[in-house]
Amino acid sequence: MKNGKRRTENGKWRTNQFSVLRFPFYVLLLSLLVCSCSKPQINLFADYKEIPVVYGMLDVNADTNFIKITRAFSSTNEDPIDPYEVALIYDSSNYPGKLNAYIEELKRRHDGPFQPTGRRIVLDTITIHNKEAGPFYSPHQLLYYTTEQFNTAHDGLSYRYRLNVIIPNGDTVTAETSVVGGEISVVSSKVTFQSEPTTNNANILFSSSEEASLYEIVMHFHYLERHDDGPMMPKEVSWSYGIKRLTEYEKVAGTENVYRLYYDMNSLFTNMRYAIGNDTVWNTNHFNVVRAIGDFVISISAAGADFAHYYLSAQPAITLAPEYSNVNGGWGLFSSRYEVSKTVEMSYRTQYDLFCEPWGFLEQKTENGKRKTED
Repeated sequence: MKNGKRRTENGKWRTNQFSVLRFPFYVLLLSLLVCSCSKPQINLFADYKEIPVVYGMLDVNADTNFIKITRAFSSTNEDPIDPYEVALIYDSSNYPGKLNAYIEELKRRHDGPFQPTGRRIVLDTITIHNKEAGPFYSPHQLLYYTTEQFNTAHDGLSYRYRLNVIIPNGDTVTAETSVVGGEISVVSSKVTFQSEPTTNNANILFSSSEEASLYEIVMHFHYLERHDDGPMMPKEVSWSYGIKRLTEYEKVAGTENVYRLYYDMNSLFTNMRYAIGNDTVWNTNHFNVVRAIGDFVISISAAGADFAHYYLSAQPAITLAPEYSNVNGGWGLFSSRYEVSKTVEMSYRTQYDLFCEPWGFLEQKTENGKRKTED
């Protein structure tokens, strides 16, 4: 298994942790999976039945893709079960042994039919050992995974991937998805904000992918902070513009796939005030807190059409299991997601307002007279 790191667009390395813990889409997936084992979800009037359950989100950026393949149970009215007790038992959710699970690659050219390429990605198993205690068994969780890479649409070619899982009774559970990928990018190279109250908006441009249906745009302001005589420590203020359909953004006239996000020009300063709170700031008499401007990063997360159906079927009551499933012969979701980040420039006006506000952001001038933050 690889080292679990991946490179961002700005060339820096970051740890590729299990994505359920990082990405809001996956947080929803996890909450839905947990809630699906609550008492209202157990059918106490059906005959005993074993139901395969599959959850997976392919990510072309990831070194390793994980898929959860388990089983759910229903019981008879004469023999009811307590789902809270059953969920804590390893054998109640996992199939015995290792299942024959693999992914087939399909390809088409332009608008032709999808045809198998002959490539078969066999899934292996791994057990994670750090799951926190909760409604499901812990701390060990069995996952299926692959370190092979997936292709995305390019040059008139499109790809789909079909998951096949053969369960012990001989039945085959299948699910199919396209892969969200490389067409998505942050087009804009600069952002501007102002501290003085205003109703004005600014905007950023981004390019979309034909395979993606839901988007979330998040802004990240990185800075350094030192208290008293301590070391400079990295800090971050981030805020999201929500999970939206592509149709909720304005398409840029004359383009095929470029869209516009409008944002409040006060948003950086509003979020900074909330993050810093009542911390003592720098003043001429007491250097208690010193801050320095770092990178400003825009990230875009996108998910495929099947996830969009799944996500929207759970709204607004996200505490209940959604009705949508694209797993044939079972239940769950097999879709894809993608994330891209770009470091952009903050306008002179934005930096000037940060220096002028009493928050301890220090500046100094270089030999050519340009402003520079303290190192």
